[in-house]
Amino acid sequence: MRRYFFALSFVIFSSARFASADDVLAKANSELDTTMPLTIYLASPLGFAKSTESFMKNELIPSIKGTGVTVINPWDADSEVNRKIEEAKSINDLNKRRAAWREIIQLLGRANAKSIEQSDGVVAVLDGVDVDSGTAAEIGYATAVGKWVIGYRGDFRRTGEDVASEVNLQVEYFIYKSGGSVVHNLPDLVRELRGKIKTRK
Repeated sequence: MRRYFFALSFVIFSSARFASADDVLAKANSELDTTMPLTIYLASPLGFAKSTESFMKNELIPSIKGTGVTVINPWDADSEVNRKIEEAKSINDLNKRRAAWREIIQLLGRANAKSIEQSDGVVAVLDGVDVDSGTAAEIGYATAVGKWVIGYRGDFRRTGEDVASEVNLQVEYFIYKSGGSVVHNLPDLVRELRGKIKTRK
């Protein structure tokens, strides 16, 4: 990168002289916008039921957005994806239906992976008798690509391997390995997100 800015110094003229590479680098750093909001990927099974969908749309997402964070919600699938899903459900021939679902898997899986990669971090909903398998997979993937994960569990039941654990130990491991945490209410989630904004982790 230093060589790149050194090359630029030959074409940038300032104060009757050519700028040095250090001048160009310093100027670029001074113009970095550190006020840009974080982008988080919301990993959850909340779109499966109307009751939980209501919580997601009316409480969880507004609380997250209230911190100035941009939310990528994979449940906001475009109409083309929804059309493909409905078409696949209507196919009676098993082989053709499998082929249609393979296409959907590739389409949605690739899009969600890319969204995680482009995010600063992940908020993962851990509610339920066990953590949703898709959410667990997204937690693992996010950790693998260097994203922090904040787990939200408003469910008071314990589902881990021990009374002292909250959820599956492997899920907890990846969350803490990522530099994240587990919270149990929306105010604590907001506090954790504000901490991430402050430190830009």
